Amino acid sequence: MSETGSSSNRALLAAVLAILRALVRVLLRHGVPYPVFSELARWAYVDVATREFRLPGRKQTRSRVSVLTGLSRKEVQRLQEAPPPARAEDVERFHRAARIVSAWTREPRYRNELGEPLVLAFEGEGPSFSELVARYGADVPPRAVLDELVHTGTVERLPEGRVRLRTRAYLPQGAEPQKLAVLGEDVSALIRTIDHNLTTEPQDRWFQRHVAYRGVPASAVPAVRDLAGLEGQRVLEVLDRVLAERISESAPGPRRRVRLGVFWYEEPDGDGPGVGEGT
Repeated sequence: MSETGSSSNRALLAAVLAILRALVRVLLRHGVPYPVFSELARWAYVDVATREFRLPGRKQTRSRVSVLTGLSRKEVQRLQEAPPPARAEDVERFHRAARIVSAWTREPRYRNELGEPLVLAFEGEGPSFSELVARYGADVPPRAVLDELVHTGTVERLPEGRVRLRTRAYLPQGAEPQKLAVLGEDVSALIRTIDHNLTTEPQDRWFQRHVAYRGVPASAVPAVRDLAGLEGQRVLEVLDRVLAERISESAPGPRRRVRLGVFWYEEPDGDGPGVGEGT
């Protein structure tokens, strides 16, 4: 690997670590454990490699996806056949199901001598699915929880009423609360914009700018924050009007989905004179 390539990789990994620190903060605050994130990351790796990294004129193979992602062909097949992870209907529903699955894989009572999750009877003497839900699922009926977990492919029903855990992480489906949906929509759009600008010619790059200063007196921040909100809102309202007019036009040809984001961020900083960090 060249020195330039090595430097680029180091810069990329440093950038990814910064993104992950911010993302993990959100995940931990909402009770999302690492196994859930790990399963999502694996699914995303396989999905992107399958859809977007085909060789020209050739069908994408599991072997190539395995090489690209570093995952085994067996794991690639499992993830390609798994339904896409969707959004939870509400945070509590996610937490409840995640707690149940986590306890099933963690608690000795629900594991065999090899440490694997037991196949559980729905109810009855000894460890059972109903007992598991009663311990970790609050007051929700076991049947409702089972239906949800079967629906998401997390568990499967076996003969004689037994229940088997299929995945070691709960990946919910449905609609997330609106505030959390912004996390996926806006952050994803920003990263895609940066990726586009890194891989295209200068004349084809999209608008991407920011203003950043260090050492701003705390007393001055509220007024600047208010100004940023007013000016940002003004720009968005202008663009909103323009796009609303254009979208009704009957112009021929394909259509595009567009997005402009404006945001404010601040954090504690050391004392000292103000320093501009770029626009």
